[in-house]
Amino acid sequence: MTSKGHKKHSVISRPAYGNFARNEWAIVGTPCGAIKTLADVVTKALSPEHKCAYVDASHAHADAAEVLPGRLAVGAVAEYTDQISYHQLELNKELNPFQFRQFFSDMDVVLVNGNHEQAKAQVVVIDESKKVSLQKRVAQLTNVQLLLMADNANEVFDFLQQAIPEWQELPLYRLSDTEKIVAFFQGQMQQARPLLNGLVLAGGKSVRMGQDKGAMLWHGKEQRYFVADLLKEFCSEVFISCRPEQQDEFDSNYKTVADTFTGLGPYGAILSAFREQPDAAWLVVACDLPLLDQHTLQQLIDNRKVAAVATTYESPHDGFPEPLITIWEPKSYPLLLSFLAQGYTCPRKVLRNSDINMLKPINPDALLNVNTPEESEKVKQMMQ
Repeated sequence: MTSKGHKKHSVISRPAYGNFARNEWAIVGTPCGAIKTLADVVTKALSPEHKCAYVDASHAHADAAEVLPGRLAVGAVAEYTDQISYHQLELNKELNPFQFRQFFSDMDVVLVNGNHEQAKAQVVVIDESKKVSLQKRVAQLTNVQLLLMADNANEVFDFLQQAIPEWQELPLYRLSDTEKIVAFFQGQMQQARPLLNGLVLAGGKSVRMGQDKGAMLWHGKEQRYFVADLLKEFCSEVFISCRPEQQDEFDSNYKTVADTFTGLGPYGAILSAFREQPDAAWLVVACDLPLLDQHTLQQLIDNRKVAAVATTYESPHDGFPEPLITIWEPKSYPLLLSFLAQGYTCPRKVLRNSDINMLKPINPDALLNVNTPEESEKVKQMMQ
């Protein structure tokens, strides 16, 4: 017997996903051909800055749809084909919302044919030819954000006015006003740009250094606080990542995130931050970068690419991505978890095998990390 106050499962923050992604719109109320045409216009305009996807259902005859293609016809569940100019994946299995979200996790925008599928936001086309069909779907209009008038319509249907009490406050354009429609979506994507938090990695045990690297006084204050103060100029919130037993040691003026993915080093710290705020991007900086400066952080932020998994620097030592001074976008959270599920806990491996935006640092010395007393002495001489 379970008491009323007992909760069987832990409650954690959930990403703001819809059926497919964080930013998704179902276009409904007009023939499928018009929906595809509009989706093409919007996708073409957004795709230079955002990764776009489209969701639809087959319009083939029912009998034709029952004929399975290729190896699926003989019992295969999946068939992947490298088509040279694109890649094709065919499945003979149903996908539920959890699997759809995994599949579309890298997408910034998903446009949906609302005549067949649903999305968390809707664009409603007022089209006399689909009036009856739209009225049957009125219960699906839970978050209408844009109204479009087809050439054959001149007023908002009465049933829409009842279903959308705030309809007069919504933007209303002609379906042919593609420039205004594109501007609407561009504005929506600008508003949806993930806020940027800062995360100072200070949970290491500093075994090679022989003392806590986060507490070293390179600039007149403990390095973890110095880095946190640097990040405050660029981030909405700044947190210091630490082991749970360290939290009581820190200055109460600084927020902390305790590792909940323990034993994974920086990888676990990044995951722990995403667990707290999965819809934020995280500017992750190690506390052992004594030469880090504002210009280096500014360059990273000015060149941030939200469509990428991460924006990072090229290491001046080996040319590989430098994971511990990186902006990790929200879409990297499921990616990091998937690598963990495959037995990998190296942030650099994730970056090397993902779509990232990698920059050459204007000040390579700013990326110099200090792990040993010998390296510490070298940096002291450089600072002098």
